[in-house]
Amino acid sequence: MPPLASTFVMAMKSITPQMQQRLDERKAKGNLRALPGIHLPHDFTSNDYLGLARSTELGQMIADRLDELGAQAHGGTGSRLLSGNSDFAMELEQKLARIFKGEAALVFNSGYQANLCLISAVAQKGDTILYDQLSHVCLKEGAWLSKAKTFAFLHNDLADLERRLKTAEGNTFVVIESVYSMDGDVAPLKEIAALCEKHEARLIIDEAHGTGVFGAGGSGLACSLGLEEAFFARVYTFGKAMGVHGAAVVGSQVLIDYLVNFGRPFIYTTAMPLHSLVAIEQAFDYLSQNEHLQALLERRIVSFVRQFPGDTQLTRLPSDTAIQPIVVPGNEKAKAMAKALQNNGIDVRPILAPTVKEGEERLRICLHTYNTEEEINALCQTLSQPF
Repeated sequence: MPPLASTFVMAMKSITPQMQQRLDERKAKGNLRALPGIHLPHDFTSNDYLGLARSTELGQMIADRLDELGAQAHGGTGSRLLSGNSDFAMELEQKLARIFKGEAALVFNSGYQANLCLISAVAQKGDTILYDQLSHVCLKEGAWLSKAKTFAFLHNDLADLERRLKTAEGNTFVVIESVYSMDGDVAPLKEIAALCEKHEARLIIDEAHGTGVFGAGGSGLACSLGLEEAFFARVYTFGKAMGVHGAAVVGSQVLIDYLVNFGRPFIYTTAMPLHSLVAIEQAFDYLSQNEHLQALLERRIVSFVRQFPGDTQLTRLPSDTAIQPIVVPGNEKAKAMAKALQNNGIDVRPILAPTVKEGEERLRICLHTYNTEEEINALCQTLSQPF
């Protein structure tokens, strides 16, 4: 190969100068991401709130059900509109619709995909999407992919939401979460639902961190409050408290038919394999037999809040959920505090800018049913020490 051609090939295999510059800027700011390699004995970082992901009993239930079905295929084999659909998938969707008190449900490979598909598909040019400023990025990206006008409203701020609603054009969609993943607080669902009814807006909720931990059978916060009818669409994810994988959009049958026809992330994605569908089915069966786990998680939350050291410089954001954020301004300071905890075998990870606003970096502590009182005490004792 001539030298010039060789140089060209090598250049095409390397990243662009602009890409390298962005990486260098991240490194200089102390927020360059890398895949973690640590596995510590005391878990205060995962989203496995109810311990289902580590449940050997649930694992055996999944294996037994697969044996019962005599499953052969290991993959999804194609999209749901081609070879990837099955009677089992449709029966699971009917079951999920019953659990979540909806007319119909549609299963997705992940919550990210479900939110992206739903929001990008339903809003059209001339419509308006209003989303809480602390919404997960998949909700925002779904809005940005649509042809609608998009605006953020101040977090959980009813006055700012109503101000936006008064000037919204076309069909209006309001997008919120039940439990916010970085602050751990909950949305004022009743009040937001009332505003949407007043201004004839369609309300969409992401129950990623509410699925499993709230409501009968893990049906989420909206169902626990009897507000399921107030929502145009609800998204439930199964990779957190449910301990498995996947997600579902719940709404009217007409909405589900619409997504099957116009939701590109659904149409052009390979279907989930049977194993994943069985895991979802069995996770909800397991939780229906072990709903005491919700009360146990609540006791762990109360224990942490009670023991949290109040005589330190640490700021704990107000939260009554399993997500307990401790604000530690500055990327380096947050990383140093997380490292000190990790050195004691306590798995807590820092959340750095730009994932959160600069100056609002934090430790994101997640509580679980399997965290013992001794572990919670050790965590709080370590937090009380100077760093």
